[in-house]
Amino acid sequence: MDQTKLCAVLLALMLVCAGAAAAAAGKDNAAEGLKKAALAAAGFEANAELELSGKSSTDEQDETSPEADTSEEQDELSSGPEDIPQEHESSADENDNESRSLETPSEKPSAQALAAVPFPAEAGNSDGSIEKTHYGSCTGEQYFDLEGGGQVRNCTELENSFLLELSREEPDFEFETNGREPVVLIYHTHTSESFESEDRSWCDTTYQSKTTDPEKNVVAVGDRICAELEAAGIPYIHDTLIHDWPSYTDAYDSSRRTVSQLLAHYPSVKIVLDIHRDGIEREDGTRVAPVAEINGKEAAQIMIISGCDDGTMDMPNYLKNFRFACKLQSAAESLFPGLTRPMLFDYRHYNQDLSTGALLVEVGSHGNSLGQALYSGELLGKAIASLFRK
Repeated sequence: MDQTKLCAVLLALMLVCAGAAAAAAGKDNAAEGLKKAALAAAGFEANAELELSGKSSTDEQDETSPEADTSEEQDELSSGPEDIPQEHESSADENDNESRSLETPSEKPSAQALAAVPFPAEAGNSDGSIEKTHYGSCTGEQYFDLEGGGQVRNCTELENSFLLELSREEPDFEFETNGREPVVLIYHTHTSESFESEDRSWCDTTYQSKTTDPEKNVVAVGDRICAELEAAGIPYIHDTLIHDWPSYTDAYDSSRRTVSQLLAHYPSVKIVLDIHRDGIEREDGTRVAPVAEINGKEAAQIMIISGCDDGTMDMPNYLKNFRFACKLQSAAESLFPGLTRPMLFDYRHYNQDLSTGALLVEVGSHGNSLGQALYSGELLGKAIASLFRK
């Protein structure tokens, strides 16, 4: 033991002995003061150890976060299900009326990852155009209406009549919660996808609409979704790890590892939503912002994507995902008419084999403002919560 730690320990022992003597003599105040001093000395010993090692608790967390490493190192450093922190339990002496977060803790991105792609302080050029568009009901043989509200765009070889009949069936799971175990998982494969800082008709074409700042990208939209789940008493997990940095091409592999671990550790999770933002452009480069006016305020329109297996994707339960997608589409559209674009049913994978409640949701496009997208997150959260109130 080094000299600093030895002195601290000896000091703590002396103070404890003095406290015991004071208690025996009936001097309660003195005993309590010496007890606090002993605890402070023990705390000093712990702090001294950290200072001598040259590390802080934050440094240790940053060094072990997979975001700061290459994709090969991520495989070695990613934590298994047993490493995912347990939900915090309130102590018995806490006020019963005090609100308790319903979020299940999950791994957080490192400081290095959060600062990797900063959001621009101000717009540079104004050489690009943004055009607002509302996607309403569509006609054509690909489209059919859902009885509960909203539409489906069927880009598969399956018949519309078959899918419409299937949409009338309930999802593969019950919308139930015991108020403790998480039932919803929100995550972001393309975590750095972001929006315009303001509602405007022009953009800087050099800005690629990406940032690792969680207050400016799709993580902020996820936060709004989760706030509504919290308000409704629905336990959830919000995975905020940055899966598309440092490697964009490995993003789905990265998110798959994390989601698989979380589902293994929390089998109570039923709904698994990968929240993205779309990128819609005209042929001339004009960026399209899909919008809807909801209660007098502009929201970015959302599009749900449910994947179909063409026999090569190893998604045997994809029609169960489709049933849930129809339920969520109708809930969102019936509560907030115009919020949704037609649901896309196409030959896509997007890790939707991991759960029968797994879907991808595009919230707006790169022409939408952050404010519009955040409002949509709030509305989507309300729609999800409504499914649990039968």
